[in-house]
Amino acid sequence: MRTEHFDIVIIGSGAGGGTMARALASTGRRILVIERGRTFPRHADNWDPGVVWIEQRYRAKERWLKSDADEFQPNTHYGVGGNTKFWGSVLYRLRAADFERRRHADGESPAWPIRYEDLEPYYDRAEQMYHVHGEAGLDPTDPPRRPFPYPAVSHTAGMERMLERLRRRGLHPSYLPLGLIRPGEAGGCELCDKCNSFPCMIGAKSDAETCGIAPARAESATVELREGTLATRLQMDASGKRVVSVDVITDNTESRIHGDLFIVSAGAVNSAALLLRSGIGNSSGLVGRNYMAHVTTMFSAYRWEDVEAGPHRFQKTIAVNDYYHANGSRPYPLGHIQSQGTIHPEMVWGGAPPLLKLGLKIVVGTFPRSLKNWTDHSIQWLAMTEDLPLPENRVTVHGDRIRLDYRPSNMRAHRELNKVLSGLLRELGFRWIFPLSFGLGNTTHQCGTLVFGRDARTSVLDPWCRSHDVDNLFVVDASFFPSSAAVNPGLTIVAQALRVADHIKDVHLR
Repeated sequence: MRTEHFDIVIIGSGAGGGTMARALASTGRRILVIERGRTFPRHADNWDPGVVWIEQRYRAKERWLKSDADEFQPNTHYGVGGNTKFWGSVLYRLRAADFERRRHADGESPAWPIRYEDLEPYYDRAEQMYHVHGEAGLDPTDPPRRPFPYPAVSHTAGMERMLERLRRRGLHPSYLPLGLIRPGEAGGCELCDKCNSFPCMIGAKSDAETCGIAPARAESATVELREGTLATRLQMDASGKRVVSVDVITDNTESRIHGDLFIVSAGAVNSAALLLRSGIGNSSGLVGRNYMAHVTTMFSAYRWEDVEAGPHRFQKTIAVNDYYHANGSRPYPLGHIQSQGTIHPEMVWGGAPPLLKLGLKIVVGTFPRSLKNWTDHSIQWLAMTEDLPLPENRVTVHGDRIRLDYRPSNMRAHRELNKVLSGLLRELGFRWIFPLSFGLGNTTHQCGTLVFGRDARTSVLDPWCRSHDVDNLFVVDASFFPSSAAVNPGLTIVAQALRVADHIKDVHLR
């Protein structure tokens, strides 16, 4: 078996791994980034809804097992930049209260071993690195912060009218924080209607390849990226306290890569699966447990009379966080509301479950003419509620197969939030409102499977994301989250990666 040696081996090139590569590039150490997928090509097909949603060309083809012994295709993507290539570029800071123990309708979320203040300077750096646009001071839940490094993306005329209607109802809508590169400028983001769930054809989305891997390789000749390389097992030394190598498969050829320090950033499900397959880091018995994904419902509201004002260029700009915290009449939070990008008929046909497709045929007629009329004259909103950590929600491995046992929690709060949003949309004059809830297959905000904490008996990683059991093993992706909060997790992964990288440089690379 062929062997090699690197100073640092990073497994995965998404928000965690891509950021770590760039943050450590300046050390001059020999760094290898392993990515099981390949670079997503820039091609006109990137913006073809039929290719992305019907053909599902870029989606992972593997199928995971689920609790009833059936299987499903997860909504995940393998390639340089990982799932960030397909995210909608909403890059939120967690609210300050998200780091504390919180009471919810159906339970509690635990406190984090760090506080907002620990991440605040790294959030600043993360927003600069990922070109986050926004405006501070409008969101009533905003934590203490500096101004955004880039101005907010302007609302279209139709969305501006929507904003005023929300304000007249006593709400405090704000700009969504968006990671886009030079939006509206020549050579920058075109503010198109194919951002959310599409890989950017012109490289103007702030994904981990664009903001992490590519700059890291440009800044340092010692950073190497190896595509099409699947990590299968971590190998330990005789003491059982250090990883010495990782076994990989590249083009059906097995090899072994040695290293001094290993960083696993394969995503909450695959990072847990790698540790389980390797039989390491599990003295707490928590590896793979407490899987979380946000409880979400998409609302498609028809008919939107402002559609002719131009909202279908880019309409993912409004957030409503008035229901994020408990208040005097409600002792628990409900969650977060955000406008969504334009949908296309192919997205509905490719992403909807069979029963919804049947309902759509009944309500809007036969694809494509009537359905296109719906998508052209509707607006989409997302209701998102915090999912609570439950030990029985877990990742396990069965041979080379992943099994995900999961049932969403905190459903009482989510039903209340759905009722609130549905009522708002009716007050705003929409005649037809279609809710679509996402279940097991929506693995886009996966987190929590390798929780960090100060006590090795109740956590897998320490507050710096190093394994309690393995001295030279770090895990930097959303698996470290003790709670899921109710906003998009991407920026928190990036901020923690920057924090961990500073720690590694100060403590482990001297």
